[in-house]
Amino acid sequence: MKKLVILGGGESGVGTALLGKERGYEVFVSDKGIIKNKYKEVLIHNEIEWEDETHSEDKILDAHIVMKSPGIPGKVSLVKQIRGRGIPVVSEIEFASMFTDATIVGITGSNGKTTTASLTHHILKHELEVGLAGNIGDSFAKQVLVENHQNYVLEISSFQLDDIVKFKPHIAVITNITPDHLDRYDYQFENYINSKFRIAENQTKDDYLIYDADDEVITNHLKNHTVQSTLIPFSLKKTFENGVYLENDNIKLTIDNRQFIMPTANLKLEGKHNVKNAMAASTVAHLLKIRKQTIRESLENFQGVEHRLEQVLKINKVQYINDSKATNVNATYFALESMDAPTVWIVGGVDKGNNYEELFPFINEKVKAIICLGVDNEKLMSTFGSMVDVIIETQFMSEAVKIAYKVADSGDNVLLSPACASFDLFENYEDRGRQFKNAVRNL
Repeated sequence: MKKLVILGGGESGVGTALLGKERGYEVFVSDKGIIKNKYKEVLIHNEIEWEDETHSEDKILDAHIVMKSPGIPGKVSLVKQIRGRGIPVVSEIEFASMFTDATIVGITGSNGKTTTASLTHHILKHELEVGLAGNIGDSFAKQVLVENHQNYVLEISSFQLDDIVKFKPHIAVITNITPDHLDRYDYQFENYINSKFRIAENQTKDDYLIYDADDEVITNHLKNHTVQSTLIPFSLKKTFENGVYLENDNIKLTIDNRQFIMPTANLKLEGKHNVKNAMAASTVAHLLKIRKQTIRESLENFQGVEHRLEQVLKINKVQYINDSKATNVNATYFALESMDAPTVWIVGGVDKGNNYEELFPFINEKVKAIICLGVDNEKLMSTFGSMVDVIIETQFMSEAVKIAYKVADSGDNVLLSPACASFDLFENYEDRGRQFKNAVRNL
């Protein structure tokens, strides 16, 4: 019996354990931290062996294959030991893809991937039997086991791509690439870029890579590296014979002389970045032969993703906006760019080596006050202190929202867009976003 060891007892780990057991593996789940009760119950109920707060090395090194949670860096000594023994280490998407013949749409990028994946799924589900997984919702492995969809839209992080071997999406999307998670890539941007491009490394000419042609990082990489797949660019600035571009405020998509046109004014989601997300999603739908009418209607009624520029409430003519999902500077750039009123900006958390310079024009033009919400706000205070009249620091969401309420005037926005990870004060970005929404509702 083949032995499957799973490092990490979270969503992807437990999903893989269930699929592995069903497919005849002897499964062992090991987590250095504490496995959440809801996952422990699933493991116990399914009679899957597990341990937490420790790693039993002898058992782990006896594996035929190891699935490692994306949160565990490849640099850890245990992972190096496993690889040193010649035991394959794979990610959940690699493992799960071995057991499905479904058509896979894989979406990666530093920002926009959740919105693009959710929007793509929203369009496809009207005409196809399709699951949404990866970095979002139920794990891919669990869906392959339980629902066995004919199609999947997967939101895929660079960490998940680091541990693929044969994984190959029929349609790949790279929304953009900006410096993020560099702490995991030896602070080499090039390593992170290569990691993102792994989404296309097993593709053939019968597969597609959809990408942002306005993103110089992507276009430079494509100049210097060969990709086998059929390339379909999208852009707000350039035009293409085969691709998607803007013409007189219309999205214009042409593939093999088949056309789709949609006025940007009809898009439910606002902001330039969402025009790009819509371009990517409609290209996927077009390639999968979804009717134009369905694509149009879906783009017109898609509500957006929780914690991504989510309009919470208007109180005394002040709009409160939850963009907790903005865990890097580029995501916050999009948020500030889309503000059309004076803004009280709540920022801060775990800084991943951020460079805030690209935000300066927006700070001068749109931000009237800054509230720093983090354990260590020193860098924010020194960077932005001289740029705004009001800059305040706090370590409580409820206090941050109360301060914002006092500072904001009628017609202003209050924007939570932290540009940082959340782990200093919150469980994750969802927890941070929910605390913000609760604090706003309690004003």
